[in-house]
Amino acid sequence: MEIPGLGPVEHHEHLGSFRSAPVPVPVLGGALCRIAVEGYDGGPDFHAAIGAFLALDRTVLTAAAPAIFEYYRDIIEEVLACGEEDELYADIPGPGQVLDYVTLGTEPLVVRDSHDDRRVYVRVACDCDWEEEHGLDLVFRDGAAITLVGPSTGTLRNLGTFDELTEDVIYRRRPSRTEG
Repeated sequence: MEIPGLGPVEHHEHLGSFRSAPVPVPVLGGALCRIAVEGYDGGPDFHAAIGAFLALDRTVLTAAAPAIFEYYRDIIEEVLACGEEDELYADIPGPGQVLDYVTLGTEPLVVRDSHDDRRVYVRVACDCDWEEEHGLDLVFRDGAAITLVGPSTGTLRNLGTFDELTEDVIYRRRPSRTEG
């Protein structure tokens, strides 16, 4: 089977997904990535999201750097509040340097949101020096723009009070260990 933008894909029945052969992904530094596609229904929105994602360059990451840095600062604040200074893994001076402490993932996942919005998202799970346990997710709505950064939880969208979608918020502080 072929998926437009990815070419021939392998079906992984036990995972319920398709996987591409390695393809270069410019936004991830040109890394050769095996892109997984879950819930593929042949819809043009999947094809559009894949095409948009593969057309992105590093400027998208640079634009998201302030939100990624905010995530970093919240983690550091939480670690210090818990008196765990020995758990600090990185000392990042500002948003301009935060990407130097991120190892970009090489297995993007293309998936439709199963909730109300039903849009197609690309999620890239990354490693980061300041949060070794939970890492960093970068989520691209419609494959076109980063709309969520934060710990790798599999979440595709930021939710506000009472689970209202807050589409304009790229990073939303998670409750800390000290907040209950």
